[in-house]
Amino acid sequence: MPHSSKIALITGANKGIGFEIARQLGAQGIIVLVGARDRGRGDEAARKLQSEGIEASAVLIDVTDQVTISAAASFIDQSYGKLDILVNNAGISLREGRVPPSELDVEVFRSLYDTNVFGVFAVTKAMLPLLRRSDAGRIVNMSSPMGSLTLNSDPNSFYVRMPPLLAYNSSKTAVNAITVFFANELRNTSIKVNSVNPGYVATDLNDHSGMLTPQQGAKTPVTFATLPADGPTGGFFEENGAVPW
Repeated sequence: MPHSSKIALITGANKGIGFEIARQLGAQGIIVLVGARDRGRGDEAARKLQSEGIEASAVLIDVTDQVTISAAASFIDQSYGKLDILVNNAGISLREGRVPPSELDVEVFRSLYDTNVFGVFAVTKAMLPLLRRSDAGRIVNMSSPMGSLTLNSDPNSFYVRMPPLLAYNSSKTAVNAITVFFANELRNTSIKVNSVNPGYVATDLNDHSGMLTPQQGAKTPVTFATLPADGPTGGFFEENGAVPW
């Protein structure tokens, strides 16, 4: 039988925003599964959460490795019988060199998509049967305004004036597309799927140059991970409202 408590899986949750999302969900009484590609770091993060009275376990999952994704889904099925919340937080930002698109190395482009795009799709697909068993399944895909085609095509936009980051920015555009297509498929179910911008958070991803703390950055993802039944689906949001596609 499915577990009576809510179960949440957060990928890339052993540090940064992912860890803080796990902490804030756990503080609400939700059982958190700390997704990490390094078992030792995952176990360490889970112990930190446990020391705060949170029910947490580490789950080995490398979003670029289907074997670990399938094993994680099997573990959750056998241990809890369902999944209520999936936060696709794991992501990378390789040093593209801020070069024009014509000078971007193909392997850098491919590697970044492997994690940021194919990883989101693979994990969502694997966990969907478990989310369908939830009374109120929630999928949160971590995105960024840097992936907004509206902002990137506006000559007056701040994002156009930035040095180009084709691989990272377009990977978030693709994540937004994944959000829309899964939301459309699941619109007549109790599952809601949204893209969320946590803001410019100081993490390893940006060499801690962000202006927000992980605690602040986790606020909006946690809100969308716990949406009520009348909440939106298939949208792109940040703390102050909708973000243009």
